[in-house]
Amino acid sequence: MEDKSSNSNLNKERILNFIQKNPGCYLRQIRNELALSMGSVQYHAYQLQKSGKITSTRQGLYKLHFQSGAFQDHEKKIFQVLNQETPREIIMFIIEQKNPTQTDVVNWLGLSAPSINWHVKRLIELNILDEVKDGKFRRYKLHDNIDPKSIMELLKTHHPSLWNKWSIRLVEMFLSLSDEDK
Repeated sequence: MEDKSSNSNLNKERILNFIQKNPGCYLRQIRNELALSMGSVQYHAYQLQKSGKITSTRQGLYKLHFQSGAFQDHEKKIFQVLNQETPREIIMFIIEQKNPTQTDVVNWLGLSAPSINWHVKRLIELNILDEVKDGKFRRYKLHDNIDPKSIMELLKTHHPSLWNKWSIRLVEMFLSLSDEDK
């Protein structure tokens, strides 16, 4: 008969490893990827947090988990965005296009203006984006304390599958950013 304690420790280690490799992950994501019951994931996440090995932050209905001491608050906010497709696409488009208008973002993503507005409002509240009035247009840019290179580094290091998808566009962005620095 299998020892429940060693199985429990194995699950706790699997969950900790998953959180270390997928910063900003949420419980359902852990459950799905590791094929564990939700109760087991909740219990072990609580135990890991209680022992100081992980921290969590709430974003709406989701509780996002991080390895303790691994990330600064602004990086945790960026992970909140990188883990969601639409906000991630908005951020990447803004980095790529440098201060696009709301209409540019709507046309590029193919979503309604109210939907883009809702996502952008959340990104502004997280201090990731700023809205700049330009005559009758609204333009979006990264908040002054957000470095586009740091976003790309987080993406490359912690989300390799997304990094591969974006690599061609990111190379073009890096080249563009390095040209601006000169």
